[in-house]
Amino acid sequence: MSAPDLAGCPPGQYPEYAFVGRSNVGKSSLINMLTGHKDLARTSSDPGKTRLINFFLVDKEWYLVDLPGFGYARIAKTKRKAWDFMIREYLESRKSLFYIFLLIDSRHDPQTLDLNFIQWMGDKALPFCLVFTKTDKLTKVRLRMVIEKFRESLNNKWEELPPIFTSSSKTGSGKTEILDFISRTNSEYGYLLTEAQDPVT
Repeated sequence: MSAPDLAGCPPGQYPEYAFVGRSNVGKSSLINMLTGHKDLARTSSDPGKTRLINFFLVDKEWYLVDLPGFGYARIAKTKRKAWDFMIREYLESRKSLFYIFLLIDSRHDPQTLDLNFIQWMGDKALPFCLVFTKTDKLTKVRLRMVIEKFRESLNNKWEELPPIFTSSSKTGSGKTEILDFISRTNSEYGYLLTEAQDPVT
């Protein structure tokens, strides 16, 4: 299901894992890779295709939540501000949200938009991971350099770094590691939610 805002979200009866990142970071491709459904999330070279909070129920155990991209998109500034508010309201207020996966394009050095978003999540004490996408498009040496630059940027302000994953929707790398992390988190903290019931259809 999809929701235009926090009030329209489904009952918080399953653990939720939100995927968010700058426009055109490869979020839809990663979601399709993780779920094994190539057309589940809409992919496009044109940024800004995801415009709602989209919920995908996985194995009747947890929700994968697809959030709109932040940053550049060919839409009016007022609409971008509305999306930004929707994203932040959901992330800050949703009680059934267990973790946020912030997607980072591995081809680029740390970007201000990403670092500011990371700092905001830290200020709000939100649990999150970093997922470096499109890793098939650069060498292992270059990938290590990019990740190390992020570590250096965060080490200046953070006592403990968030979990870091690398992924490629083309090769399937990172799928097992991300899904295992979600499974472990559900096992450790699932008791925080009331016993799940099948959603009304």
